[in-house]
Amino acid sequence: MSTSDHPDLRANRLGADEYALRFADASPPLSEGQALLEAERCLYCFDAPCATACPTHIDVPSFIRRIAEDNLRGAATAILEANPLGGMCARVCPTENLCEQVCVRNTQSAQPIAIGRLQRYATDALMESAQPQIFRRAASSGKKIAVLGAGPAGLACAHTLARLGHEVVVFDARAKAGGLNEYGLASYKTTDNFAQTELQWLLGIGGIELRTSWKLETAAQLDALRADFDALFLGIGLAATHQLGVPGEDLNGVQDAVDFIATLRQTADLATLPVGRRVIVIGGGMTAVDAAVQSKLLGAEEVHMVYRRGPEQMSASKAEQEWAQTRGVTIHHWLSPLEVVESNGHASDVKFARQALIDGKLGATGEVQTLACDMVFKAIGQRLGNPVLAESGLQMLGDRIATDGVGQTNLQGVWAGGDCRAGGLELTVEAVAHGKQSALSIHESWIATSLRSSQ
Repeated sequence: MSTSDHPDLRANRLGADEYALRFADASPPLSEGQALLEAERCLYCFDAPCATACPTHIDVPSFIRRIAEDNLRGAATAILEANPLGGMCARVCPTENLCEQVCVRNTQSAQPIAIGRLQRYATDALMESAQPQIFRRAASSGKKIAVLGAGPAGLACAHTLARLGHEVVVFDARAKAGGLNEYGLASYKTTDNFAQTELQWLLGIGGIELRTSWKLETAAQLDALRADFDALFLGIGLAATHQLGVPGEDLNGVQDAVDFIATLRQTADLATLPVGRRVIVIGGGMTAVDAAVQSKLLGAEEVHMVYRRGPEQMSASKAEQEWAQTRGVTIHHWLSPLEVVESNGHASDVKFARQALIDGKLGATGEVQTLACDMVFKAIGQRLGNPVLAESGLQMLGDRIATDGVGQTNLQGVWAGGDCRAGGLELTVEAVAHGKQSALSIHESWIATSLRSSQ
Protein backbone atom coordinates (compact mmCIF):
# COMPACT_ATOMS: atom_id res chain seq x y z
CA MET A 1 0.00 0.00 0.00
CA SER A 2 1.22 3.51 -0.77
CA THR A 3 2.74 5.53 2.03
CA SER A 4 1.48 8.87 0.65
CA ASP A 5 -1.46 9.99 -1.47
CA HIS A 6 -0.04 13.49 -2.03
CA PRO A 7 3.42 13.81 -3.51
CA ASP A 8 5.53 16.56 -1.97
CA LEU A 9 7.02 18.01 -5.14
CA ARG A 10 7.74 21.73 -5.20
CA ALA A 11 10.20 24.48 -5.98
CA ASN A 12 11.68 27.15 -3.73
CA ARG A 13 12.53 24.81 -0.84
CA LEU A 14 15.42 27.00 0.26
CA GLY A 15 16.12 30.63 1.00
CA ALA A 16 17.22 32.71 -2.00
CA ASP A 17 20.84 32.99 -0.85
CA GLU A 18 21.08 29.30 0.00
CA TYR A 19 21.00 28.15 -3.64
CA ALA A 20 24.12 30.08 -4.60
CA LEU A 21 25.91 28.82 -1.50
CA ARG A 22 24.98 25.18 -2.07
CA PHE A 23 25.82 25.17 -5.78
CA ALA A 24 29.13 26.98 -5.39
CA ASP A 25 32.31 25.50 -6.86
CA ALA A 26 32.79 22.00 -5.42
CA SER A 27 36.57 22.32 -5.61
CA PRO A 28 37.60 25.99 -5.42
CA PRO A 29 40.67 27.00 -7.42
CA LEU A 30 44.08 27.03 -5.79
CA SER A 31 45.56 30.31 -4.68
CA GLU A 32 48.97 31.31 -6.04
CA GLY A 33 50.67 30.25 -2.84
CA GLN A 34 48.87 26.90 -2.72
CA ALA A 35 49.72 26.19 -6.36
CA LEU A 36 53.41 26.96 -5.90
CA LEU A 37 53.67 24.80 -2.79
CA GLU A 38 51.89 21.92 -4.52
CA ALA A 39 54.01 22.24 -7.67
CA GLU A 40 57.19 22.07 -5.60
CA ARG A 41 56.12 18.65 -4.27
CA CYS A 42 56.39 17.18 -7.77
CA LEU A 43 59.46 15.00 -8.40
CA TYR A 44 59.37 15.71 -12.18
CA CYS A 45 59.75 12.01 -12.93
CA PHE A 46 61.36 10.82 -16.13
CA ASP A 47 58.90 8.67 -18.12
CA ALA A 48 56.29 9.77 -15.59
CA PRO A 49 53.46 7.29 -14.96
CA CYS A 50 50.98 10.16 -14.56
CA ALA A 51 51.49 11.19 -18.20
CA THR A 52 51.04 7.60 -19.36
CA ALA A 53 47.83 7.23 -17.33
CA CYS A 54 46.28 10.31 -18.96
CA PRO A 55 44.32 9.30 -22.10
CA THR A 56 45.51 12.51 -23.78
CA HIS A 57 49.11 12.01 -22.50
CA ILE A 58 49.60 15.48 -21.07
CA ASP A 59 53.23 15.99 -20.10
CA VAL A 60 52.36 16.42 -16.43
CA PRO A 61 55.87 16.97 -15.01
CA SER A 62 56.54 19.60 -17.67
CA PHE A 63 53.48 21.70 -16.95
CA ILE A 64 53.92 21.42 -13.19
CA ARG A 65 57.56 22.51 -13.44
CA ARG A 66 56.43 25.59 -15.37
CA ILE A 67 53.92 26.41 -12.64
CA ALA A 68 56.74 26.19 -10.08
CA GLU A 69 58.69 28.64 -12.28
CA ASP A 70 55.61 30.93 -12.40
CA ASN A 71 55.33 30.40 -16.16
CA LEU A 72 51.57 29.86 -16.27
CA ARG A 73 51.23 30.56 -19.98
CA GLY A 74 53.84 27.93 -20.71
CA ALA A 75 52.12 25.49 -18.34
CA ALA A 76 48.77 26.02 -20.05
CA THR A 77 50.40 25.57 -23.46
CA ALA A 78 51.84 22.20 -22.42
CA ILE A 79 48.38 21.12 -21.24
CA LEU A 80 46.36 22.38 -24.20
CA GLU A 81 48.79 21.06 -26.80
CA ALA A 82 47.82 17.61 -25.59
CA ASN A 83 44.24 18.29 -24.50
CA PRO A 84 42.39 21.29 -26.00
CA LEU A 85 39.65 20.83 -23.39
CA GLY A 86 42.16 20.71 -20.55
CA GLY A 87 40.24 23.27 -18.51
CA MET A 88 37.10 21.18 -18.30
CA CYS A 89 38.98 17.94 -17.83
CA ALA A 90 40.78 19.53 -14.88
CA ARG A 91 37.36 20.00 -13.28
CA VAL A 92 35.62 16.72 -14.08
CA CYS A 93 38.21 14.00 -14.75
CA PRO A 94 38.37 11.20 -12.16
CA THR A 95 42.02 12.02 -11.54
CA GLU A 96 41.97 9.77 -8.48
CA ASN A 97 41.59 6.83 -10.89
CA LEU A 98 43.97 8.13 -13.58
CA CYS A 99 47.02 10.37 -13.21
CA GLU A 100 46.89 10.84 -9.44
CA GLN A 101 46.40 7.14 -8.78
CA VAL A 102 49.83 6.35 -10.24
CA CYS A 103 51.67 9.37 -8.82
CA VAL A 104 54.88 8.16 -7.17
CA ARG A 105 54.16 10.41 -4.21
CA ASN A 106 51.51 7.85 -3.20
CA THR A 107 54.26 5.46 -2.09
CA GLN A 108 56.20 8.13 -0.21
CA SER A 109 53.58 10.22 1.58
CA ALA A 110 50.26 8.55 0.67
CA GLN A 111 49.29 11.88 -0.85
CA PRO A 112 49.55 12.31 -4.64
CA ILE A 113 50.26 15.62 -6.30
CA ALA A 114 46.97 17.49 -6.89
CA ILE A 115 47.43 17.25 -10.65
CA GLY A 116 43.86 18.12 -11.57
CA ARG A 117 43.79 21.25 -9.44
CA LEU A 118 47.17 22.38 -10.77
CA GLN A 119 45.93 21.82 -14.31
CA ARG A 120 42.93 24.01 -13.59
CA TYR A 121 45.15 26.69 -12.04
CA ALA A 122 47.21 26.96 -15.22
CA THR A 123 44.36 26.80 -17.74
CA ASP A 124 42.21 29.25 -15.77
CA ALA A 125 45.10 31.71 -15.72
CA LEU A 126 45.32 31.53 -19.50
CA MET A 127 41.57 31.88 -20.05
CA GLU A 128 41.48 34.94 -17.80
CA SER A 129 44.51 36.58 -19.42
CA ALA A 130 44.43 39.42 -21.93
CA GLN A 131 45.63 37.11 -24.74
CA PRO A 132 44.18 33.62 -24.20
CA GLN A 133 44.82 32.38 -27.74
CA ILE A 134 48.07 30.45 -27.96
CA PHE A 135 47.57 28.54 -31.23
CA ARG A 136 47.63 29.64 -34.86
CA ARG A 137 46.07 27.91 -37.82
CA ALA A 138 48.23 26.42 -40.52
CA ALA A 139 47.82 27.57 -44.11
CA SER A 140 44.48 26.62 -45.64
CA SER A 141 44.36 23.07 -46.98
CA GLY A 142 41.22 23.54 -49.03
CA LYS A 143 39.66 20.57 -47.24
CA LYS A 144 36.31 20.73 -45.45
CA ILE A 145 35.22 18.31 -42.73
CA ALA A 146 31.82 17.77 -41.13
CA VAL A 147 31.70 16.96 -37.43
CA LEU A 148 28.47 15.62 -35.97
CA GLY A 149 28.25 16.41 -32.29
CA ALA A 150 29.56 19.47 -30.44
CA GLY A 151 30.56 17.56 -27.32
CA PRO A 152 34.12 16.86 -26.10
CA ALA A 153 34.98 14.44 -28.92
CA GLY A 154 33.58 16.63 -31.69
CA LEU A 155 35.10 19.85 -30.35
CA ALA A 156 38.53 18.26 -29.88
CA CYS A 157 38.38 16.90 -33.42
CA ALA A 158 37.26 20.25 -34.85
CA HIS A 159 39.94 22.23 -33.00
CA THR A 160 42.71 19.87 -34.05
CA LEU A 161 41.61 19.95 -37.69
CA ALA A 162 41.29 23.74 -37.65
CA ARG A 163 44.84 24.05 -36.30
CA LEU A 164 46.00 21.96 -39.27
CA GLY A 165 44.42 24.41 -41.73
CA HIS A 166 41.19 22.63 -42.54
CA GLU A 167 37.69 24.13 -42.54
CA VAL A 168 35.26 22.45 -40.14
CA VAL A 169 31.48 22.60 -39.80
CA VAL A 170 30.17 21.25 -36.50
CA PHE A 171 26.54 20.10 -36.36
CA ASP A 172 24.70 19.53 -33.10
CA ALA A 173 21.16 18.59 -32.17
CA ARG A 174 20.99 20.89 -29.15
CA ALA A 175 20.39 24.63 -29.09
CA LYS A 176 23.80 25.22 -27.48
CA ALA A 177 27.12 23.58 -28.26
CA GLY A 178 29.13 21.80 -25.60
CA GLY A 179 27.44 18.41 -25.37
CA LEU A 180 28.08 16.66 -22.08
CA ASN A 181 30.09 19.63 -20.81
CA GLU A 182 27.09 21.94 -21.21
CA TYR A 183 24.19 19.61 -20.46
CA GLY A 184 25.43 16.52 -18.64
CA LEU A 185 27.63 17.51 -15.69
CA ALA A 186 26.71 18.66 -12.21
CA SER A 187 26.59 22.45 -12.05
CA TYR A 188 28.85 22.58 -9.00
CA LYS A 189 31.63 21.06 -11.14
CA THR A 190 31.34 23.66 -13.92
CA THR A 191 30.48 26.97 -12.29
CA ASP A 192 30.52 30.42 -13.90
CA ASN A 193 29.41 29.09 -17.30
CA PHE A 194 32.85 27.60 -17.90
CA ALA A 195 31.65 25.22 -20.63
CA GLN A 196 30.76 28.18 -22.84
CA THR A 197 33.94 30.06 -21.91
CA GLU A 198 36.02 27.11 -23.03
CA LEU A 199 33.89 26.72 -26.17
CA GLN A 200 34.53 30.33 -27.18
CA TRP A 201 38.25 29.82 -26.62
CA LEU A 202 38.17 26.75 -28.89
CA LEU A 203 36.27 28.62 -31.61
CA GLY A 204 38.68 31.53 -31.34
CA ILE A 205 41.24 29.70 -33.45
CA GLY A 206 39.01 30.26 -36.47
CA GLY A 207 37.97 27.92 -39.26
CA ILE A 208 35.14 26.32 -37.24
CA GLU A 209 31.47 26.95 -38.03
CA LEU A 210 28.72 25.87 -35.61
CA ARG A 211 25.28 24.75 -36.77
CA THR A 212 23.07 23.93 -33.80
CA SER A 213 19.55 22.43 -33.64
CA TRP A 214 20.51 20.03 -36.46
CA LYS A 215 19.36 16.46 -35.92
CA LEU A 216 20.46 13.30 -37.71
CA GLU A 217 17.15 11.68 -38.61
CA THR A 218 17.66 9.95 -41.97
CA ALA A 219 20.31 7.94 -43.80
CA ALA A 220 19.97 10.45 -46.65
CA GLN A 221 21.34 13.20 -44.38
CA LEU A 222 24.42 11.13 -43.65
CA ASP A 223 24.89 10.35 -47.33
CA ALA A 224 24.62 14.05 -48.18
CA LEU A 225 27.28 14.97 -45.62
CA ARG A 226 29.62 12.34 -47.02
CA ALA A 227 29.07 13.74 -50.52
CA ASP A 228 29.45 17.41 -49.54
CA PHE A 229 32.49 17.14 -47.25
CA ASP A 230 35.94 15.63 -47.60
CA ALA A 231 35.55 13.67 -44.36
CA LEU A 232 33.02 13.08 -41.62
CA PHE A 233 33.55 12.62 -37.87
CA LEU A 234 30.78 11.22 -35.68
CA GLY A 235 30.94 12.36 -32.07
CA ILE A 236 27.24 12.11 -31.31
CA GLY A 237 27.44 10.69 -27.81
CA LEU A 238 24.67 8.53 -26.37
CA ALA A 239 21.31 10.17 -26.84
CA ALA A 240 18.99 7.45 -25.53
CA THR A 241 18.71 5.96 -22.04
CA HIS A 242 18.21 2.45 -20.75
CA GLN A 243 14.84 1.73 -19.21
CA LEU A 244 14.14 -0.09 -15.96
CA GLY A 245 11.72 -2.51 -17.57
CA VAL A 246 9.44 -2.57 -14.54
CA PRO A 247 5.78 -1.61 -14.02
CA GLY A 248 5.20 2.03 -13.19
CA GLU A 249 8.32 3.57 -14.70
CA ASP A 250 6.18 5.83 -16.90
CA LEU A 251 4.32 7.35 -13.95
CA ASN A 252 4.40 11.04 -13.16
CA GLY A 253 7.38 11.74 -10.94
CA VAL A 254 9.68 9.31 -12.78
CA GLN A 255 12.22 10.70 -15.23
CA ASP A 256 15.67 10.13 -16.69
CA ALA A 257 18.46 11.53 -14.55
CA VAL A 258 20.21 12.96 -17.62
CA ASP A 259 17.12 15.06 -18.42
CA PHE A 260 16.98 16.35 -14.84
CA ILE A 261 20.66 17.34 -14.93
CA ALA A 262 20.26 19.04 -18.33
CA THR A 263 17.24 21.00 -17.09
CA LEU A 264 19.08 22.05 -13.95
CA ARG A 265 22.08 23.21 -15.97
CA GLN A 266 19.86 25.41 -18.15
CA THR A 267 17.77 26.85 -15.29
CA ALA A 268 18.89 30.38 -14.46
CA ASP A 269 17.01 30.55 -11.15
CA LEU A 270 17.30 27.26 -9.27
CA ALA A 271 14.59 28.35 -6.85
CA THR A 272 12.10 27.74 -9.69
CA LEU A 273 13.14 24.09 -10.18
CA PRO A 274 10.82 21.63 -8.39
CA VAL A 275 12.27 18.73 -6.42
CA GLY A 276 10.66 16.06 -4.29
CA ARG A 277 10.99 15.82 -0.54
CA ARG A 278 11.94 12.16 -0.94
CA VAL A 279 14.02 11.28 -4.00
CA ILE A 280 15.19 7.89 -5.25
CA VAL A 281 17.98 7.62 -7.83
CA ILE A 282 18.40 4.19 -9.42
CA GLY A 283 21.92 3.58 -10.72
CA GLY A 284 25.56 3.44 -9.66
CA GLY A 285 27.45 5.76 -11.99
CA MET A 286 28.53 9.40 -11.97
CA THR A 287 25.22 10.48 -13.50
CA ALA A 288 23.43 8.88 -10.57
CA VAL A 289 25.74 10.67 -8.12
CA ASP A 290 25.22 14.03 -9.86
CA ALA A 291 21.44 13.64 -9.83
CA ALA A 292 21.36 12.48 -6.21
CA VAL A 293 23.65 15.20 -4.85
CA GLN A 294 21.93 17.98 -6.77
CA SER A 295 18.52 16.79 -5.55
CA LYS A 296 19.84 17.12 -2.02
CA LEU A 297 21.30 20.55 -2.74
CA LEU A 298 17.92 21.69 -4.11
CA GLY A 299 16.36 20.92 -0.75
CA ALA A 300 15.22 17.30 -0.85
CA GLU A 301 15.07 15.93 2.70
CA GLU A 302 15.78 12.31 1.81
CA VAL A 303 17.79 11.11 -1.18
CA HIS A 304 18.39 7.42 -1.74
CA MET A 305 20.80 6.14 -4.39
CA VAL A 306 20.10 2.47 -5.12
CA TYR A 307 22.39 0.05 -6.94
CA ARG A 308 21.89 -3.64 -7.71
CA ARG A 309 25.43 -4.77 -6.87
CA GLY A 310 28.09 -3.92 -4.28
CA PRO A 311 30.15 -0.70 -3.93
CA GLU A 312 33.14 -2.23 -5.71
CA GLN A 313 31.10 -2.73 -8.88
CA MET A 314 29.75 0.82 -9.04
CA SER A 315 31.10 2.79 -11.99
CA ALA A 316 31.14 5.95 -9.86
CA SER A 317 34.58 6.28 -8.33
CA LYS A 318 35.15 5.82 -4.61
CA ALA A 319 35.68 9.58 -4.34
CA GLU A 320 32.33 10.22 -6.07
CA GLN A 321 30.56 7.80 -3.75
CA GLU A 322 32.08 9.47 -0.71
CA TRP A 323 31.13 12.87 -2.11
CA ALA A 324 27.50 11.76 -2.33
CA GLN A 325 27.48 10.32 1.18
CA THR A 326 29.04 13.39 2.76
CA ARG A 327 26.35 15.49 1.04
CA GLY A 328 23.55 13.55 2.72
CA VAL A 329 22.82 10.89 0.11
CA THR A 330 22.11 7.38 1.43
CA ILE A 331 23.56 4.68 -0.84
CA HIS A 332 21.88 1.26 -0.89
CA HIS A 333 23.54 -1.78 -2.45
CA TRP A 334 22.24 -5.15 -3.63
CA LEU A 335 18.77 -3.87 -4.50
CA SER A 336 17.14 -4.21 -7.93
CA PRO A 337 13.88 -2.39 -8.83
CA LEU A 338 10.72 -4.50 -9.07
CA GLU A 339 7.98 -1.91 -9.41
CA VAL A 340 7.25 1.79 -9.12
CA VAL A 341 4.08 2.02 -7.06
CA GLU A 342 1.29 4.41 -8.05
CA SER A 343 -0.84 6.66 -5.90
CA ASN A 344 -3.30 8.93 -7.72
CA GLY A 345 -1.29 8.65 -10.94
CA HIS A 346 2.01 9.59 -9.30
CA ALA A 347 4.99 7.57 -8.12
CA SER A 348 4.80 7.08 -4.36
CA ASP A 349 7.08 4.11 -3.61
CA VAL A 350 9.57 1.83 -5.30
CA LYS A 351 9.75 -1.87 -4.50
CA PHE A 352 13.18 -3.47 -4.69
CA ALA A 353 14.28 -7.09 -4.70
CA ARG A 354 17.24 -7.87 -2.46
CA GLN A 355 20.10 -9.29 -4.57
CA ALA A 356 23.00 -11.60 -3.76
CA LEU A 357 25.60 -13.62 -5.60
CA ILE A 358 24.24 -17.15 -5.84
CA ASP A 359 26.71 -19.66 -7.30
CA GLY A 360 28.63 -16.68 -8.68
CA LYS A 361 25.58 -15.18 -10.40
CA LEU A 362 23.45 -12.23 -9.35
CA GLY A 363 20.00 -13.32 -8.19
CA ALA A 364 17.10 -12.36 -5.96
CA THR A 365 17.02 -13.62 -2.37
CA GLY A 366 13.24 -13.36 -2.08
CA GLU A 367 13.38 -10.37 0.27
CA VAL A 368 11.57 -7.20 -0.88
CA GLN A 369 12.33 -3.69 0.38
CA THR A 370 10.14 -0.64 -0.27
CA LEU A 371 11.29 2.98 -0.26
CA ALA A 372 8.84 5.90 -0.29
CA CYS A 373 9.35 8.67 -2.82
CA ASP A 374 8.03 11.77 -4.53
CA MET A 375 10.52 11.61 -7.40
CA VAL A 376 12.42 8.78 -9.08
CA PHE A 377 15.42 9.28 -11.36
CA LYS A 378 16.58 6.55 -13.73
CA ALA A 379 20.36 6.51 -14.13
CA ILE A 380 21.18 3.01 -15.36
CA GLY A 381 23.17 3.99 -18.40
CA GLN A 382 22.76 5.43 -21.87
CA ARG A 383 22.76 3.97 -25.36
CA LEU A 384 23.19 5.22 -28.89
CA GLY A 385 19.65 4.48 -29.93
CA ASN A 386 19.84 5.89 -33.48
CA PRO A 387 18.85 3.36 -36.19
CA VAL A 388 20.05 5.71 -38.93
CA LEU A 389 23.66 4.68 -38.31
CA ALA A 390 23.14 1.00 -39.09
CA GLU A 391 20.81 1.92 -41.97
CA SER A 392 23.66 3.96 -43.45
CA GLY A 393 25.90 0.90 -43.55
CA LEU A 394 28.01 1.63 -40.49
CA GLN A 395 29.30 -1.49 -38.78
CA MET A 396 28.03 -1.62 -35.22
CA LEU A 397 29.43 -3.46 -32.22
CA GLY A 398 26.55 -3.92 -29.84
CA ASP A 399 24.92 -0.51 -29.68
CA ARG A 400 28.09 1.44 -30.55
CA ILE A 401 29.98 2.27 -33.74
CA ALA A 402 32.82 -0.12 -34.54
CA THR A 403 36.13 1.56 -35.42
CA ASP A 404 39.83 0.82 -35.66
CA GLY A 405 42.33 2.23 -33.15
CA VAL A 406 42.23 5.75 -34.58
CA GLY A 407 38.47 5.90 -35.01
CA GLN A 408 38.09 5.00 -38.68
CA THR A 409 34.84 3.18 -39.43
CA ASN A 410 34.09 0.69 -42.16
CA LEU A 411 32.72 3.51 -44.35
CA GLN A 412 35.23 5.36 -46.49
CA GLY A 413 35.92 8.84 -45.12
CA VAL A 414 33.98 8.37 -41.88
CA TRP A 415 35.50 8.38 -38.39
CA ALA A 416 33.86 8.15 -34.95
CA GLY A 417 34.85 8.85 -31.36
CA GLY A 418 33.66 9.54 -27.86
CA ASP A 419 30.89 7.63 -26.13
CA CYS A 420 29.32 6.52 -29.44
CA ARG A 421 32.50 4.56 -30.30
CA ALA A 422 32.60 0.93 -29.16
CA GLY A 423 34.96 -0.09 -26.39
CA GLY A 424 35.36 3.22 -24.59
CA LEU A 425 35.44 4.27 -20.95
CA GLU A 426 32.77 6.98 -21.28
CA LEU A 427 35.07 9.66 -19.87
CA THR A 428 35.36 13.27 -21.05
CA VAL A 429 39.13 12.98 -21.33
CA GLU A 430 38.89 9.83 -23.42
CA ALA A 431 36.39 11.53 -25.75
CA VAL A 432 38.92 14.33 -26.24
CA ALA A 433 41.62 11.76 -27.01
CA HIS A 434 39.34 10.10 -29.57
CA GLY A 435 38.62 13.42 -31.26
CA LYS A 436 42.32 14.25 -31.57
CA GLN A 437 43.22 10.75 -32.80
CA SER A 438 40.61 10.88 -35.52
CA ALA A 439 41.55 14.42 -36.58
CA LEU A 440 45.19 13.40 -36.99
CA SER A 441 44.14 10.24 -38.85
CA ILE A 442 41.95 12.29 -41.22
CA HIS A 443 44.83 14.70 -41.84
CA GLU A 444 47.38 11.92 -42.38
CA SER A 445 45.08 10.09 -44.79
CA TRP A 446 45.22 13.09 -47.13
CA ILE A 447 49.00 13.32 -46.80
CA ALA A 448 49.28 9.63 -47.70
CA THR A 449 46.96 10.13 -50.66
CA SER A 450 49.01 13.11 -51.89
CA LEU A 451 52.23 11.11 -51.62
CA ARG A 452 50.77 8.21 -53.59
CA SER A 453 49.47 10.49 -56.33
CA SER A 454 52.85 12.24 -56.69
CA GLN A 455 54.77 8.98 -57.14
